Amino acid sequence: MNARRRTVLAAGAAGAAALATGCGSDSGDGGDGGDTSASPTASAGATDSASPGASGGVELARTEDIPVGGGTVFKEQKVVVTQPEEGEFRAFSAVCTHASCLVSTVSDGTINCPCHGSKYSITDAAVEAGPAPRPLPAERISVSGGAIRLT
Repeated sequence: MNARRRTVLAAGAAGAAALATGCGSDSGDGGDGGDTSASPTASAGATDSASPGASGGVELARTEDIPVGGGTVFKEQKVVVTQPEEGEFRAFSAVCTHASCLVSTVSDGTINCPCHGSKYSITDAAVEAGPAPRPLPAERISVSGGAIRLT
């Protein structure tokens, strides 16, 4: 794996507003089986498996842990990291823009929400299947030395 550093920039004001706005779930349970703590921003706090590094930010994963053509959802940080092409990493909010549920899986080229079936592209988080009204906002990551960090 190359050690090139790539950074994905956070969404602009429109993306931040979209994330903060979201839709409330009618049931109030988030629809994802119990993980109902959906805040409007991703947490960069350290976890048991993530630690601050010399490059700054919280290490989410190693590059080899993110499948090419797929991705991984980090529920605690409310972020999803994808690798659309070999060596190309992207990060997006894991909070669905429809009902603020957390997306649960990445498969067949899409990021999938379990609540109402919304699907987002792993490349740019564009809506591929509704009812989501907007793409997932981008999150900032850096990739260096095989580490993917939330910055």
